[in-house]
Amino acid sequence: MTESLEPVTEDWQRALVVVAHPDDLEFGGAAAVARWTQQGKQLVYCLVTSGEAGIDGMSPQRARVVREAEQRESAALVGVDTVEFLGLPDGILEYGVPLRRELAAAVRRHRPEIVLTNNFRDTWDGGDTLNQADHIAVGRATLDAVRDAGNRWIFPEQLTDGVEPWNGVRQVWAVASPRSAHGVDVTATFDRGVASLRAHEAYLSGLGDGSFDAEEFLEGLARPAGSRLGVRYGVTFEVFHFDLW
Repeated sequence: MTESLEPVTEDWQRALVVVAHPDDLEFGGAAAVARWTQQGKQLVYCLVTSGEAGIDGMSPQRARVVREAEQRESAALVGVDTVEFLGLPDGILEYGVPLRRELAAAVRRHRPEIVLTNNFRDTWDGGDTLNQADHIAVGRATLDAVRDAGNRWIFPEQLTDGVEPWNGVRQVWAVASPRSAHGVDVTATFDRGVASLRAHEAYLSGLGDGSFDAEEFLEGLARPAGSRLGVRYGVTFEVFHFDLW
């Protein structure tokens, strides 16, 4: 029997979304963002790379421009107007202190209560469908960067021009983790999530034989999640708590 999902808390106002590439959040999580912006919450997107190595038939220089533009359009469709790109190299991200430093700076800049990132487990399904190296590095570094951001003696060079340590992150949520035990109802905003994924037109056109169907793909994720929540469509999360230090 499939276990039910516990609803995520929604008693917060500010969230930071940290993902490796343009389109990462849209492959499952954008409908949840649309729900929260509709509630009046403030969400900021932080893209570690610009996805410049993600389109085989397009040079990285051109792909960077195209994919950044598509990500901004995609974010706007779910109510997010602040999208920043850190400019680290696509495809070869490494977990370690340099990545933690970049992400801790983002947490200190935006001072969120909740941080969202993508699934960073070794697989997508808890079985043998392997995850991608950039996703794993970014998710792991995000967890550590949240703690780093609250410690004034870690990356102290960042604490200038009014920037202060930030230990106000209560939870980190990893979207679509195979270990998800929480979720949120996105029945009312599912269509906006589909539109947000479709905005990545250049990237999607290069997938497989070009017949990728965004709505069909997202339904395949959202219906099982919704069933575990007792609703039509849902999004799942693995929740990490930072309430106690």
